[in-house]
Amino acid sequence: QVQLVESGGGLVQTGGSLRLSCATSGRTFSRYIMGWFRQAPGKKRELVAASWSGGFTSYADSVKGRFTISRDNSKNTVYLQMNSLKPEDTAVYYCAAGLRDVRDSDNVNYWGQGTQVTVSS
Repeated sequence: QVQLVESGGGLVQTGGSLRLSCATSGRTFSRYIMGWFRQAPGKKRELVAASWSGGFTSYADSVKGRFTISRDNSKNTVYLQMNSLKPEDTAVYYCAAGLRDVRDSDNVNYWGQGTQVTVSS
């Protein structure tokens, strides 16, 4: 069993920055593909970014150039640095872990509880 605990959400103005953290339990963090998803009110949950232990990363087109996913395998933690935030980035952000490609959410084995990010205009 892997537990994911997100932190770092909050309220920020347009153009501001936030960094989300997701701390995981267990000793097999490096085996997992880690991802960040988000869900805005009335919309489906969508992938924001994903990170493989080997260094490969993948981003949604809407966040490319603004968001950066990174991971520290020694701390069992994955981060999402969000810059140049826009009101449309407002959502609950979820950390996710899977042994297979989490770009398909059906492959997510574990979800965090979510953290709210609100970007004011």
